[in-house]
Amino acid sequence: MESVFEIIAEPNRRAILSLLASSQQSVGEIERQLRMPQPTVSKHLRVLREAGFVESTVDAQRRLYRLKPEPLQEVVAWLVPFRRFWSARVDALERHLDRMDEATTTKRKARKRPRGANRERDKSE
Repeated sequence: MESVFEIIAEPNRRAILSLLASSQQSVGEIERQLRMPQPTVSKHLRVLREAGFVESTVDAQRRLYRLKPEPLQEVVAWLVPFRRFWSARVDALERHLDRMDEATTTKRKARKRPRGANRERDKSE
């Protein structure tokens, strides 16, 4: 049996998982959205189903697939020690965006002064 990492290493499988993360989909919907031939979609869904990443239900004549997130917990657990590397960067990005937002707000306030307000102030000084 393939490891979780071997399964998600395949780009088409990751694309299918991404689609299923938002909602359940039929094979036809997946094939249209990803522009993949039906046999390719079915092959990848079989691998994902056998590995426990997806499950299917029958709805009339369609088979609907939905994500089962439990196998992804292995990936989450593996990533835990690496979070400190991006955590500091995300914090730095947040501070930078806050400074940009403050600068934009200051510029907007300066633009909202009525016309001639600066001239009247300059005359009185």
